[in-house]
Amino acid sequence: MHYHIILTEICNLKCKYCYEKSMQEFDNGLGEKWDYDEKTPFDSEIPVEKLKKFLKPEDTLIFYGGEPLVKADKIREIIDNVRCKFAIQTNGVLLRRLSPEYLKKIDKMLISIDGTRERTDSSRGDGIYDLVIKNLKWLRSEGYNGEIVARMTISFPDIYEQVMHLVSLIDEGIFDSIHWQIDAGFYKFDFDKVAFTKFVDEYNNGINKLLGWWVGKIRTGKVYRLYPFIGILNRLSGQDATSGLPCGSGYSNFTFNTSGKISACPIMNSVKNFYCGSIDEGIKKEIHVTDEKCTKCNYFKICGGRCLYWRDAKLWPVEGNELICKTIKFLIDSISSRMKEILKNESSGIVSSKDFEYERYFGPEIIP
Repeated sequence: MHYHIILTEICNLKCKYCYEKSMQEFDNGLGEKWDYDEKTPFDSEIPVEKLKKFLKPEDTLIFYGGEPLVKADKIREIIDNVRCKFAIQTNGVLLRRLSPEYLKKIDKMLISIDGTRERTDSSRGDGIYDLVIKNLKWLRSEGYNGEIVARMTISFPDIYEQVMHLVSLIDEGIFDSIHWQIDAGFYKFDFDKVAFTKFVDEYNNGINKLLGWWVGKIRTGKVYRLYPFIGILNRLSGQDATSGLPCGSGYSNFTFNTSGKISACPIMNSVKNFYCGSIDEGIKKEIHVTDEKCTKCNYFKICGGRCLYWRDAKLWPVEGNELICKTIKFLIDSISSRMKEILKNESSGIVSSKDFEYERYFGPEIIP
């Protein structure tokens, strides 16, 4: 099982698509729709002894925030006392708050970076790109050989150009893999039909170009780990048989909020409607996407509903959500149309089935 742990709600950055948008979202209606747990503290109050008792050696605990490295002391305490596997989702700015000794005990890292220096800095702050890359080069030089995932937020449609930049960093040995999430449907105020319609058309063209490049590389024996491509391919080929959310939220991936409640998803961590238990009583229920708009869709077995928060919050109007679904359907159809060619390369020995394997539910969104 995979568990996120919210170590703190505090972050050291003020990203445009996160902090800045949240400061503009004054009334989205969710306060009337959902029951928020207003007693949830900013910082985790879960005793390490309770984590030690709850988690099994085969479980994975994913450090999460806010920015989890703000609480580096708590991370060290957990690593020293809890026997399980570890991962982290971080902006990468504060990596050196942990020594290489501790960082090497974290098997997987999801590092926020949005593509080129210009794109990353425009969204996350001047100098952030260079600082993150410097920290990752240092980490590799210290002998870190775990998986480092480039976690992109896509606010502009030039997906091909931005992913290809990060591919060059894979070739340098800095990153191992890439995944991305479209910044769409998570805030009520930011829907613009004309602008997002144009975004969808350009983004889909970029996906088509990126997929063509990816398949071309497979023909040469190289499989780049682009999580949306590999994850959807696995579902289409039956290697991932579940039709649940590809991130596992609510059934294979849960979240310890700061008070010790267990939630279905880290971004809904203090919403009582999505509580599934607590660290004291364990998991008492699962939560799945039940919206008939999704469950009756022909793409549901592959898509799983995209995102539990997005699907239940419904912050965008129907026409906006249908445009988001258009990107999903295009992505699935595009990979489906190339499956025979991809599998032919596998059956002929050019690539191996192991090249398409990955650990599920530790963080990457398969459906952007």
